[in-house]
Amino acid sequence: MKASKAEFKASVELDAGRQYEFRYLVDGTTWVNDWAADAYLATPYGVENSVVALEAVVVAPAPKKAAPKKKAVAAKAPVKKAAPKKAAPKKAVAKAPAKKDDLKKIEGIGPKIAQILQENGILTFEDLGKAKITSLRKFLAEAGPRYKMHEPKTWPKQAKLAAKGDWDKLTKLQDELKGGK
Repeated sequence: MKASKAEFKASVELDAGRQYEFRYLVDGTTWVNDWAADAYLATPYGVENSVVALEAVVVAPAPKKAAPKKKAVAAKAPVKKAAPKKAAPKKAVAKAPAKKDDLKKIEGIGPKIAQILQENGILTFEDLGKAKITSLRKFLAEAGPRYKMHEPKTWPKQAKLAAKGDWDKLTKLQDELKGGK
């Protein structure tokens, strides 16, 4: 594994449509589970292994292009002048799509949790700052056991600082946190 600033990374090719059990060996003697695993399975040795389940990906064939249709030519009919039209009522101007903030700047929120929050209408730091912790926990629980274990208790406080643009205070707070807790 390659060490980066705060984590180790490795890439492994695995077959889709299966689940894999695994654990991490830390410091050459200590085995630990992945806190973000899809599930955990008991072993005959009295411990549990982390599980990652890979779904099979089905690639649909590209749709066939239809042959171009030939245009039919119709005989021209005499042209009648239409009565003058009344002016159409003005249409309401559509609102621009809501801006999205990078919720991953909040300690404890990664790409998948950011996506879960966005799917539940939390798009900006301001939205997250106003969110109730019980609602955040509900969104995580509905996303499955892999996300239910995350604790969003500090996310609204962090988001309020980010919404104000108070990055120094946010950085100071995040230095005190471990995984958003």
